[in-house]
Amino acid sequence: MTTIAVRGIRLHVEVIGHGPPLVLMHGGPGADHWTLLPFRRLADRFTLIFYDHRCNGRSTGAPVSSMTWENLTADADALRARLGYERWAVLGHSFGGKVALEYALRHPDRLTRLILLDTGGDSWWERVNAPAVLARRGFPAKKVELARRWFTGGTAPAEFLSTLIRLGSAYDPYTSWPAVLRDAFAKRRLRARPEAQIFGFGTLMPGWSVMDRLGGITAPTLVLAGRDDFIFPPEHQAQLAAGIPGARLEIVERAGHNPHDERTAEVMTAVAAFLGADVTPEGVT
Repeated sequence: MTTIAVRGIRLHVEVIGHGPPLVLMHGGPGADHWTLLPFRRLADRFTLIFYDHRCNGRSTGAPVSSMTWENLTADADALRARLGYERWAVLGHSFGGKVALEYALRHPDRLTRLILLDTGGDSWWERVNAPAVLARRGFPAKKVELARRWFTGGTAPAEFLSTLIRLGSAYDPYTSWPAVLRDAFAKRRLRARPEAQIFGFGTLMPGWSVMDRLGGITAPTLVLAGRDDFIFPPEHQAQLAAGIPGARLEIVERAGHNPHDERTAEVMTAVAAFLGADVTPEGVT
C-alpha cells in the first residue's frame, strides 16, 4: 500500500496482481477499499488497483465539502495517469458504482469495460424506496426509520458503526453471524469516515440522477446485483441495464447488497468472464 499525490490530495492506493488493469471503486460513502476484499482473488488474472476515494478511508488532504462528482471522477482519472495506464476497466460497488457511472460519462475514452455492482443511477432508490422495501419485508419500524436516517444523512457520527451493525441483516440477508465475525476480522483494517457518509447522503446525493444520460456510456457494461438487495432492487437493475447501450444484466440469487461477500465464487467468475478471463479464478471457493 502507498499514498499517491494527485490534484492536491493524497489517495491511499494498493496495486496487486498482474494482467490487464482493473480499478475498483468502493462503496459507502464513509468506507474504504477493504470492503472489496474478496476481489483480491482475481489478482492472478488482473492488475487490481484499489484506492480510497477522497475524504474516505485513509485518503487525506481535502475537506469533506470537496467530495463532489467532479472531484471524485477527476481524482480517479488523475490516478490512472499517474499509474501510467492509457485505459482501464472500472468496477464500482454501491456508492462507488455511482462514481463509476459519472466517470464513464465524463471520461468515456479511458474505459475498456464497466462493471456496475449493486449500484443505482438515481438517488431516489436509497433515499425513498429502500426504507419502504424494509417495511414491506417486515422489518421493525425502528429499523425502517434507522435506514431512512442513514440514507438521508441524518445519522450522527457516534451512531455510524452501531447503525451499520443494526442494518447488517438487511444488507446481507444470507450471512450468518459466524460469517459476519469472520468478515469483520478479515476487514479489521477498515477505516470508517462517518463525516463522509453524512455529507454524501445529506448533501452530495439528494436530487442526483444519471438515468437520462445513460445512453452516453460507450464502454461494454455488466450490471451485476443481488436478487435481494433492498437498496437497488432488481427492478432498478433492469432499468439501469436497459438504459446503457448493449449492457448485460446478471442477477445473483440468494444475495443481498454485497454479493461479492455472500456469493463470492459466482461474482468472481462473472467478473472474470466479462473481462475476458473465462477460466474460473484460482482460489475461488
